[in-house]
Amino acid sequence: MDATLDPTRAAELKACCVAAYEGEWARLLGGVSWHPGGVELTLAMARQLGVTEQSTVLDVASGAGTSAIALAHTLGCRVIGVDLGARNVAAARAAAEAAGVAHLVRFEVGDAERLPVADGSADAVICECAFCTFPDKPTAARELARVVRPGGGVGLSDLTLEGAVPPALETVVGWVSCVAGALPLHDYSAHLERAGLTVEGAERHDQALRDLLARVRVALLGAEIGARLGRIAISVDQVDSAKRMLRAATDAVAAGALGYGVVIARRVA
Repeated sequence: MDATLDPTRAAELKACCVAAYEGEWARLLGGVSWHPGGVELTLAMARQLGVTEQSTVLDVASGAGTSAIALAHTLGCRVIGVDLGARNVAAARAAAEAAGVAHLVRFEVGDAERLPVADGSADAVICECAFCTFPDKPTAARELARVVRPGGGVGLSDLTLEGAVPPALETVVGWVSCVAGALPLHDYSAHLERAGLTVEGAERHDQALRDLLARVRVALLGAEIGARLGRIAISVDQVDSAKRMLRAATDAVAAGALGYGVVIARRVA
């Protein structure tokens, strides 16, 4: 699915994304990295981009700040995190303070399609498991290209989809969960190239997705117990729906329809 939505539908989708990643599900799955490959893949991508302690990195759709904080802590770079959710930004700021890297990291509320960052102000840009949820992907790609300096790099990691979306996942919930809006790996590269970037490489990391789904499965077992005991603000029906979606995603990965990939691109001029 790679179509620009009408403004009303786009606004609805963005609101759903914010609600999902700031809500009860995000809290319940807090022990599960939302990014296949976790911090290890983030750091590997940053090193491919040439990030050093002199670099300024922009983390687009930075969520609760896990990747931004890890980059600052491990590589010593400055990081600007931008996320659409105000509660995510507040949580990320608190996490940066607790991690002792608030002097290196700042977080701002902003839309990936209208980044609150000056032209060419970042040495590197990362966008993890989020591009597929953006309603207007061409505009988002142009924004990634706009904010990186000449010679700087863009790293995009995301779910990949070959063929049709499984029917169980072709919903707003599926899109928010980074499935229904996923693209073939070469389409992510094409978006970046059309935005004026030069793609240097594209790699598949499907095992990282398998590992993530396995961790989510364990977390859902805990959520199911909590729901049946009435200890969480999620119903048993909601847990059952999530389990059905997880099974559909797991089957799609086994069939080779769903995967995970990383694209590294550079602004050459």
